[in-house]
Amino acid sequence: MKKSMKRALLITFFGVAFSGFAQEDEMNPMEQDQMEMEQELNNTNKDFLNDYDRWAVELSVGVHKPTRQFAPGYFTNTPSFGTAAVGVRYMFNPKFGLRLGVGYNNIEGDEDESLPFKSSYYRGSLEGVLNMGNILGFNDWTNTVGLLFHGGGGYSYIDHKEPVDFDSNDEMLHIMAGITPQIKITNSIAFFADVSVIGNIRQTKTWDGTQVSNVKGVDGSIVNASAGFTFYLGKNEKHADWFSEDKAYEDKITELSGRVDKLENDLIDSDQDGVADYLDREPNTVSGVTVNTKGVAVDKNENGIPDEIESSLDERYLKIEDYKTSDQGYANIKKLINEGYVNVYFRFNSDVPETYSLNAINYLTLYMKENPSANAELVGYADEVGNESYNKQLSEKRANRVRDIVVAAGVDESRLSVTAAGEDATVDTSSSPARQLVRRVTFKIK
Repeated sequence: MKKSMKRALLITFFGVAFSGFAQEDEMNPMEQDQMEMEQELNNTNKDFLNDYDRWAVELSVGVHKPTRQFAPGYFTNTPSFGTAAVGVRYMFNPKFGLRLGVGYNNIEGDEDESLPFKSSYYRGSLEGVLNMGNILGFNDWTNTVGLLFHGGGGYSYIDHKEPVDFDSNDEMLHIMAGITPQIKITNSIAFFADVSVIGNIRQTKTWDGTQVSNVKGVDGSIVNASAGFTFYLGKNEKHADWFSEDKAYEDKITELSGRVDKLENDLIDSDQDGVADYLDREPNTVSGVTVNTKGVAVDKNENGIPDEIESSLDERYLKIEDYKTSDQGYANIKKLINEGYVNVYFRFNSDVPETYSLNAINYLTLYMKENPSANAELVGYADEVGNESYNKQLSEKRANRVRDIVVAAGVDESRLSVTAAGEDATVDTSSSPARQLVRRVTFKIK
């Protein structure tokens, strides 16, 4: 239920968040990413839940202990070496599979106390395999420890070599069951230990081959303890032994949620020009000006000033012709500067002057150089958007930035003072162009 709700919520979010981005001719990158994620969510029970290998080859050696039947005077060491097995396993899913295996036991009498004998025990088995590590949720706390249960049966053959004739043998069926702890070494190899119990059905002779067994049913048994390696076959990162569908689902949801977060961030429009940041080549466009489809302000005469504000700036800025001395000389220039006709403008939440404002700084610099006795006060302002204390600091940063430029242009710093005027509340805060006019530094010639 939780998985279905998560998937439904994510798909619903995609549909609502991106429904406004349709293009008439072709799909934009965000729409394409949206469709891919929706498709992945719709396939939660398909492709990525099957991204694991199924085949494995198992090789092991170890010890054994036949427990019955023996003729009087015959027995083996506890335990006895001489066990080997090879198996091929296929997992239908991460919890269940089948194993086809062959095994061998070399069974000999204890050299010191048993009558001498030697038998070879061969078997072929088909078993069902339960991945108990997955069933019990080992994946919730470990990625390296696993556990398999196996059980089944098959055909067995005992070749009694000593002390009876070479041709003495015994054919039978067997059943077996075992437990196999595993430790993953790499994604392709695991180490395992195994304990298996095998019961022979219709074993007509004892393990030593010297006496007929009269026990009915399971009349022969042996315990094997072995260790070996599992080699996983396939191209996927994980084998079914170590794959959890629940964890894979959660990982996929986490991945897609991360991609959703990225798309949400891409949708942010910092300069509110109608073009999302991920497509915006000029993400700090002056508020209120017309932009093209790439978010760049329209500037047909390519003078660095957006066309929509160029006429208003012409009215507020001192023109180069006005700077030339006239009948009133420098007094006229000083008046224009002091009355606010020469200003330096800034972008929203920035202390970097707009490119077109550099001429205003140049006017002040020229005046100061032509009038060495003059001093100037640089007064910084901010609009009312944001915290009052923060805007106070921002207005000071703007004034300091202009002072640094004037000093770098050759005016002595001692002739310049800085005032942080904070917010300018003289304009309508709902008007972006009006707020642009108060994000400024003005000059006072003294």
